[in-house]
Amino acid sequence: MGNRLSKIATRTGDKGTTGLGDGSRVDKDNVRIQAIGEVDELNSNLGVLLAEALPDEMREELVSIQHDLFDLGGELCIPGYQMIKEEHVERLDALLAKYNATLPALTEFILPAGSRAAALSHVCRTVCRRAERAIVMLGKNETIHDFPRQYVNRLSDLMFVLARVLNRFAGGSDVLWHHDRKRG
Repeated sequence: MGNRLSKIATRTGDKGTTGLGDGSRVDKDNVRIQAIGEVDELNSNLGVLLAEALPDEMREELVSIQHDLFDLGGELCIPGYQMIKEEHVERLDALLAKYNATLPALTEFILPAGSRAAALSHVCRTVCRRAERAIVMLGKNETIHDFPRQYVNRLSDLMFVLARVLNRFAGGSDVLWHHDRKRG
C-alpha cells in the first residue's frame, strides 16, 4: 500500500464528490457511497462491541468479520471488483450453526436488550440490515455480485444469534416481548 494514506485532508471532496477505487468520481449521495457508508458504520459498531467483554473465540470471529467488512467496502468502492466470495458466506453459515446449537429454541419474540454486549450486538444487527438495504438498492441501479448481499444478510442473522449468546455469557437470558402486558 505504500503511502496511500499519507494525506487525509485532501480537500478533493469539498464540492460534494468523492473518488472511487477505480479513479472515477461520484456525488457523495450516490447509492454506491451510501452502501459503502452503511458497511463502514456497521464495522465501526462492531468495533464498539469488541470493546466489551466477550468470549475469546467470538472476539476472534468478530475481528475476522471486521476484516471481511473492510474487504466488502473495497469491493463496493471499485465497480466490477470482487472480494467477498461464497466461502465468506459459508463461514457465516458455519458460525450460525455453531452458535444456534448452543441456544434453546425461541418460542416468543425477544427484545433487543439484556447485557450491554448483547444490546450492542442488536445495534450491529439493525445497522447490518440497513447496509443490506443499501446494497440491494445499489444492485437495482448497477450490476454487483450476489455475495455481498448474501454476506450481510447472514451477518445480520448472526448478530441476532450472538446477542442471545452474549446474554447467556453475561449470566442472563433472552428478554422476552410480552404482547399481553398492560399498556399506558
